[in-house]
Amino acid sequence: MVTSTLSFARAQPTAAAAMAIAVVGVATILGAYYFQYVLGLPPCPLCLEQRIAYYFAIPLAAMILLGLSVGSSRKVITLALLAIAVAMLWNAGLGVYHSGVEWQWWQGPQDCSGATPNFSAGGSLLDQMNKTRVVRCDEAAWRFLGLSLAGYNVLISLALAAIALCGAVAAWKTRGGEESAA
Repeated sequence: MVTSTLSFARAQPTAAAAMAIAVVGVATILGAYYFQYVLGLPPCPLCLEQRIAYYFAIPLAAMILLGLSVGSSRKVITLALLAIAVAMLWNAGLGVYHSGVEWQWWQGPQDCSGATPNFSAGGSLLDQMNKTRVVRCDEAAWRFLGLSLAGYNVLISLALAAIALCGAVAAWKTRGGEESAA
């Protein structure tokens, strides 16, 4: 299987790049959902903002695969991969910012608080306040090997940006739709 995957990547590097972006992007978002819904770690506003690049890159990577299968222009494919690279580089920068906020290297945004409950809805105000969970951007909810989820997002985003750039170079070098998705 590894041999066939490597031969596919060598034969169709643009399609392989788009496929890798889509698969790794989906795995990353599923991992974020796992931490949120299964482990009960609600995301802060910066965490949610870091997901936007994946919501952009995953469908665009799928459209690149579709475009390759119908013989789209190499300029369109190259621009789409460059757009993914820019989005992932922006996301890596946002992840660095978020990691710095978690390590208290700099001040975070003021809106890093949980959803404000409707205190006018009735019931015990004290009970509502006790049930309110504030999600802070400056506290890492989980770390592994010294990195928080924001730190891992930096690494994943940089890897996806590099893959997108390699795919863009490969797309630009192809002539007249010689490459097509399998």
